[in-house]
Amino acid sequence: MDIRDIHTPVLLDRCVELLAPALQHDGAILVDATLGMGGHSEALLERFPNIRLIGLDRDTDALRIAGQRLARFADRVTLVHTVYDEIALHAQGASGILMDLGVSSLQLDEAERGFAYSKDAPLDMRMDQTAGITAAEVLSTYSEGNLRRIFERYGEEKLAARYARFIVQARDEKPLVRSQDLVDLLQAATPAAAQRTGHPAKRVFQALRIEVNAELSVLADAIPAAMGSLAVNGRIVIMSYQSLEDRLVKQAFAAASASTAPAGLPVELPEHAPRFRTLTKGAELADEEEKARNPRAIPVRLRAAERIRESI
Repeated sequence: MDIRDIHTPVLLDRCVELLAPALQHDGAILVDATLGMGGHSEALLERFPNIRLIGLDRDTDALRIAGQRLARFADRVTLVHTVYDEIALHAQGASGILMDLGVSSLQLDEAERGFAYSKDAPLDMRMDQTAGITAAEVLSTYSEGNLRRIFERYGEEKLAARYARFIVQARDEKPLVRSQDLVDLLQAATPAAAQRTGHPAKRVFQALRIEVNAELSVLADAIPAAMGSLAVNGRIVIMSYQSLEDRLVKQAFAAASASTAPAGLPVELPEHAPRFRTLTKGAELADEEEKARNPRAIPVRLRAAERIRESI
């Protein structure tokens, strides 16, 4: 099956529209910091024959697939195996930067990666399978208090303490190594009333994925690094899929687009002027038509900003 039939980029037209003013000139550099299967990048390379693309991804499978998809643009494409908090090493002077956060279609659809609670697989959840700790190792080695912490912080799970206690009790008898093992335990630990509010594994799996891949700490470093790498008049577009990510993006954009002049200063000095202006009013959502066509667009929150001056 053609990859274009199984991977539909989220908010593609809006991303192109927002990035277009920054990509019109010859030699424009676009950095796709979360390349995935290359759907957004393919469309942008087609639309702007003058640009060069630098595609970053920590997932070696994604880089391989995107490389095949973008092979016809090989003379304009550079792919890099890296985590996107290293973006400053690859994006200096970028005209446009795109970040499509969270777990990718590839990772969700490949059952053996262990990201989906609906599919039985080894509890891995690493976006980069060449490095780092697996979800199974987190479940087998973290203390009850640390498990509760990540379920509360990264999953916003109300039953975090109960789930952590059940996991620690269960692992003494049998390690939790497969996704079905964890799903069965969580279902047994969830009161019937709570089960009616949604699948009990959803938030726990999200929390484990974020912990395994250090997603929020990576993002907290990556956003200012990306914004600092943009050329003046360069644009950055970030799509988030859960509130913790979107909060970090919102805060970074708000800080960069605000004056730093002390209150009461009669004249704003150049060094206090905003470095960015926001291009969206709050977070933009997919319309109902796209949500119906592409369910992965349902939770998306898009924000964009433009660099309007150099740092002083």
